[in-house]
Amino acid sequence: MKKIVALLLSVIIVFSVCAVAYAEPVDNMQGEISDYPVIVVAGYTASALFVEETGESAWNIDFLALLTEAFGSVSDVLLSVGGLVVGNCDKLAELVGKQLAEQCELVRCNPDGSSKYPLRVYSTDAAKTNYKYLEENEDGSHIFEQECVDEIRKYTSDENIYFFQTDWRMGAEYCADMLHDYVDSVIADSGKEKVNIYAISHGGQVTATYLVLYGDEFKVDNCIMSSPAIGGAGIAYDAFSGDIRIDEENLLRFIEHGMKWEMDLNWLVKAQQLGILDDLLNAAAPYFFDILGKWGSIWDFMPASKYDEAKARLLDPVENAGIIDKSDRFHYEILPTMGAKLQALVDGGMNVSIIAGYGNGIVSGYPETSDGIITTNGQSGAVCAPWGTRFGDGYVQQNDCGGKYKLSPDRTIDASTAYLPDNTWFVENHYHGMIIRAPYTSELFMNLLMTDNLTSVYSDPAYPQFHDSINASNGVWAHFDNNEASYLDCGAKTLVIKNVCNEAAVIVTAVVCEGLDLKFKVDATKKLAPGESMEIPFTGEIPQVSGKTFDIKIYFLMDNITPANYRIQRFTVFNGERIYGYTGFENTDNTSDFFAILAKLGLKELVMMILDVLKYAFEAAFIM
Repeated sequence: MKKIVALLLSVIIVFSVCAVAYAEPVDNMQGEISDYPVIVVAGYTASALFVEETGESAWNIDFLALLTEAFGSVSDVLLSVGGLVVGNCDKLAELVGKQLAEQCELVRCNPDGSSKYPLRVYSTDAAKTNYKYLEENEDGSHIFEQECVDEIRKYTSDENIYFFQTDWRMGAEYCADMLHDYVDSVIADSGKEKVNIYAISHGGQVTATYLVLYGDEFKVDNCIMSSPAIGGAGIAYDAFSGDIRIDEENLLRFIEHGMKWEMDLNWLVKAQQLGILDDLLNAAAPYFFDILGKWGSIWDFMPASKYDEAKARLLDPVENAGIIDKSDRFHYEILPTMGAKLQALVDGGMNVSIIAGYGNGIVSGYPETSDGIITTNGQSGAVCAPWGTRFGDGYVQQNDCGGKYKLSPDRTIDASTAYLPDNTWFVENHYHGMIIRAPYTSELFMNLLMTDNLTSVYSDPAYPQFHDSINASNGVWAHFDNNEASYLDCGAKTLVIKNVCNEAAVIVTAVVCEGLDLKFKVDATKKLAPGESMEIPFTGEIPQVSGKTFDIKIYFLMDNITPANYRIQRFTVFNGERIYGYTGFENTDNTSDFFAILAKLGLKELVMMILDVLKYAFEAAFIM
């Protein structure tokens, strides 16, 4: 019963996310604002598809109708629910799968990847796809990324914002060819010699492919790709692997960040992992594959490390030769040149930037660091430590990069291997599609798109290569005074803790350091209003080394449904000679068997929080 309640809660929350929009104001724009037109290259399924002859919408999944039809008869209901009770989801998967296939019939592709039915997009004409025209003549359904666009509109006219439309079922190269033509159309319509591009997710893969194929025409000034699926999306592999393992806690955290809830609801499902849901999705996968498996874009989404295996298992070399030819070209010819081609454009004066999220698992279970949907490696090309581990203290980054330090503070990311080592910003705990949901990423995004202020990660110390998410749902954010975010040197005297909530006040009750012998004396009577900061002095020796990682745990109280909260931030000491020589991996969770048992019960974090706070209180009273 608890699992069913948790599932219903998740479904309700998902629909709430779809209905409500929140954006962070951008108030740190400096320098000259670009007057080049902005092209929005949106994520997967954003563009509407229509039947060529009739104009009928070809893509419009009605989830309520899908479930209603699936449970359309008493016998079906009994068989489906009965199957769930005994752990057999085949009947329900068949009902849902058949309804999905029926609703998706018009977007079905042939075995060679070509469209079964003649479809078209709304328009490829720039004059009919700018914001002003769409606002005055259409219903708003062809305007993408509304929150981000509302910020862009503060700095440019509505006529200067354009929305690229494409048949997203086709492969990245097909869409990139369409984008090439569309850029020319926008240049002709606007009368400007260049454009700026904002791309997200699948749009990032399309845009990166466009830049590889056509970037040397230098018709782009600023190009910012947010969480781009350049190297694929692990969730695509999970969908057809037969091993989907939905991470309900991570999914709920994803939703919390999207809604900017100032509470910690993910604990509600920590001990209620919904194996039934996993079984249902795995049983339904063959029905999904019958539709999605012939879309070229799905195959370009396959991570390079999984592509050959998935292709051999799921595609017929004769029947599916058309899909294989196109996706082979993407994986074997276009993707391997991505870093060199993008870097050449940057060296030639084009501002190409990537904002990548890391530190989150993929909600479908793919075991790599990600933004919840796309692996960090897929977004950036950076080498990442295996999930649940980090590079050892003596790890040496793979490329020298002119002596620049390119390891993330938690030593899980080696940015020296990224497509753009000096033009990729990594944000820990940043979730997919939430660039406008936190002030740091909002400001970074707008400065990259609308100004020439940031030509690299070294342009402004306020926007370093690595940063933490400061989404309101995190409650607090910390950094050491006189230090770049997530680093510590001998110049630091205090730890600065900021309440990043928009509404809730915060009381910090304890600060615990793991990995260094630092002690913090907290004034637990001080209440931090939203946006307010406090400085906490510390004692202890900062080692004279560089490259050593440690954790800061901040425990705090809030006046909401989950009053006791904590946040862990990882820092790197940068205070002397580098540690060298060890290139293996360290586990990030070395808890005892006792805590492993508590983790399975969903109680580990609660017990550890209580023990940490009690230990801190004792030390504060008798030792510090």
